[in-house]
Amino acid sequence: MIRKIKAIWELMRLEHGVMIAIAILVGSLIASRNFPSFDKFLFTFFTALFLEASTFALNDYYDFDIDKKNKRDDRPLVRGDLSKNAALYLFFILFPLGIISSYYVNLTCFMIALITAIFAIFYDMILKKIKLLGNFFIAYVMAIPFVFGAASILTENNFSISLSPAIFIIALIAFLSGVGREIMKDVMDFEGDKEEGVKSFPKYIGIKKSNMIASVFYIIAIVLSFLPFIFKNYGFYFNNYFYLVVVLITDVMLFWTAFKLIFDKDIDLKYYRKFTLMALFMGLIAFLIGAFTG
Repeated sequence: MIRKIKAIWELMRLEHGVMIAIAILVGSLIASRNFPSFDKFLFTFFTALFLEASTFALNDYYDFDIDKKNKRDDRPLVRGDLSKNAALYLFFILFPLGIISSYYVNLTCFMIALITAIFAIFYDMILKKIKLLGNFFIAYVMAIPFVFGAASILTENNFSISLSPAIFIIALIAFLSGVGREIMKDVMDFEGDKEEGVKSFPKYIGIKKSNMIASVFYIIAIVLSFLPFIFKNYGFYFNNYFYLVVVLITDVMLFWTAFKLIFDKDIDLKYYRKFTLMALFMGLIAFLIGAFTG
């Protein structure tokens, strides 16, 4: 029983759902400086959780063969802990629940969720074969929760949104870091992807150059993280040392990853993908603390 529960968690990547929910909360706090109402937060949380979980389940369903070739024992379908049909059933149950949840936030959030979810299905079915484009969609998925959170505070039931500089910069940092992480995954999965004819960065420019490009995305994200501290138009992040101290932890982790990608020929990509996920979590905490202390 415990093994099944663990497998379901791994299939749906629920730790990502929690991070997305925190990102939505950060977006709403930056936009309003207040917590959203409990019912709105609940529906935004369910939107994030259900859509993230369902599209990851669909992802593993379509990736089953290639994951077997890449010996992805971290995937429960490959290990045989869950069947492919189970992944499909979870998608058909959770996906509509996520869309319905977004409707009860407001029209803007419903439109953002619907458009993102449709593209997520398109990615799982088609776009992941063209990772040169698919990487940028995954990075978009990492950035859009901040915009979704900012939109969740709207009271009017019409399609309307304006981004503050802080929302824009944190979304851009998430996007750039996301591209870096996805290129690392391309390198990690290169052998299996090559057999399946997947169009990825390593296929066209090689592993070394792909690692260097991933490191460039990380370094740009690091540089951008200082802008809220330096410039007044970023509101409560300006001269906020609480934000700076915590975001420096993220920056050091990302810089170390970039350094290893450039100079270490035998870098453990699986470990550093998890390492960068923890770095992004610390970045979330930095923006969350900044929103309260600025």
